[in-house]
Amino acid sequence: MNDFTIIDLLRHGEPDGGQKFRGAVDDPLSPHGWEQMRSAVGDCRDWAAIISSPLIRCAAFARDLAERLERPLEIAPGFTEISFGVWEGRSVAEVHATDPIALGQFWRDPVAHPIPGGEPVADFDQRISAAWAALLTRYHGQHVLLVAHGGTIRMVLRQVLEMPLHRIWRIEAPFASLTRLRVHCDPGSEPHLVFHNGRLE
Repeated sequence: MNDFTIIDLLRHGEPDGGQKFRGAVDDPLSPHGWEQMRSAVGDCRDWAAIISSPLIRCAAFARDLAERLERPLEIAPGFTEISFGVWEGRSVAEVHATDPIALGQFWRDPVAHPIPGGEPVADFDQRISAAWAALLTRYHGQHVLLVAHGGTIRMVLRQVLEMPLHRIWRIEAPFASLTRLRVHCDPGSEPHLVFHNGRLE
């Protein structure tokens, strides 16, 4: 076993239809999205396992990569994106055109100003916390890749960095961005952010 658990977090690439409040809308990756993700991982073979959200924009690439590297694949529903309620499937521009005040309030404080019909941010936080704790236990001392969503990655980073919950949208997570977290295997050790939106060496 290694001295550290290392988790690389990869956001999915561009889906068909471009940038939207996609949430649970299960659009596949566009051809460009596939290229973005393949470029992000390059020839890296360091991962002992691949973990993925079940949504196709994450899972299709994760399955392809796991097969190519001959690594086990775990589909983890706990890492699914937050639901955006009545904004699901709409672009930011569309929402801004019809409800600019609600959109601005959500960006500034999603806890106090949730999206109607959406998953409360506090519930999302708890869901990601439970999934993250399970991942750290299951893959203790290993180096793994988690393929997930922008909101999911932001929430993991919020928890690691102990940021206020209502500041989650201050973190940018572009398509196919790569983040690395490292946790020493000693009991009680806290996770460290190695890099965010970086590159594999």
